[in-house]
Amino acid sequence: MNVSIIAGGAGFVGCNLLPLLAKEDRHLMVLDNLCRGREEYLDAARDAAPGRVHFVHVDLSDRAATLQAFETALKLGAIDEVWHLAANSDIPAGVMDANVDLRDTFMTTFSLLEAMKLHKVPALHFASSSAIYGDLGGVPLHEAIGPLLPISNYGAMKLASEALISAAAESYLARANLFRFPNVVGAPATHGVILDFINKLKTNDGRLDVLGDGTQQKAYLHVSDLVEAMMHIRGATNLPKIFPVNIGPVDDGVTVRFIAQSVTERVSPKAAIHFGVGNKGWVGDVPKFQYSVERLREAGWAPSRNSADAVRHAIDQIATQEGFSAGASHG
Repeated sequence: MNVSIIAGGAGFVGCNLLPLLAKEDRHLMVLDNLCRGREEYLDAARDAAPGRVHFVHVDLSDRAATLQAFETALKLGAIDEVWHLAANSDIPAGVMDANVDLRDTFMTTFSLLEAMKLHKVPALHFASSSAIYGDLGGVPLHEAIGPLLPISNYGAMKLASEALISAAAESYLARANLFRFPNVVGAPATHGVILDFINKLKTNDGRLDVLGDGTQQKAYLHVSDLVEAMMHIRGATNLPKIFPVNIGPVDDGVTVRFIAQSVTERVSPKAAIHFGVGNKGWVGDVPKFQYSVERLREAGWAPSRNSADAVRHAIDQIATQEGFSAGASHG
């Protein structure tokens, strides 16, 4: 029986992806340092695939530890793919300390590729990001645009990872999918603007302070659509060996103002929203971008929700996760 390695698989995206992979006749080996993930997030996949979902607690920036984790996986069968979802997801933390992204976003890629080369693992599916593009204003971001000039260390290390994967594809990888995520929302939320707003209203249900003036506008994709898109691309047989692809909704996105208003309506309808100044929430924040998803559509996939619907659905999921009953007023 073949083995899929899911690096960072105990996190937000990973635990939504695992139940889809669990439908296949294969072992799933999750490697995670549990910085944001939780081992209990694997329960749904374990229930769906008894005895086939395994977990190793490991620091993937440590090359020796990563190699040892691969040795453990090889006891289950031949490793035929790696899903690389491991990264620092806190952009401001990476701005404050560049070592965070070097370690958790880039060195994880380096270690995984070294292990894949040693054990001749043919396929890599990499969670990249819109942050690689930098701030190009209102220009629709497509996969052939350039130059790519990230404005955050997170974006820089994702772009460096893509470059390293490209070199590996020339040398030893048989296939590499580079999934460029937009803002992804849903449950179980471990970070992000929706969770941040809900937690603020937990502390003070009469006031919501927002970083920036609320005009920041971005594309949002629900995690259920994201994992379906990745599985679709992974299953396609007519794509190039290395395939960078934007995954996102077919719209221009929504504003932070919309999200703030939607969160307060769901969680604390009487709360007053107080916006900051400027169109950036933090250093390294791209205030506005529009994704071109033409390549994704040509590959035969489209999302089930637009940005507004994805955000509303995620707000309800996360509010429930955080203990707010449906329709309750906390104002």
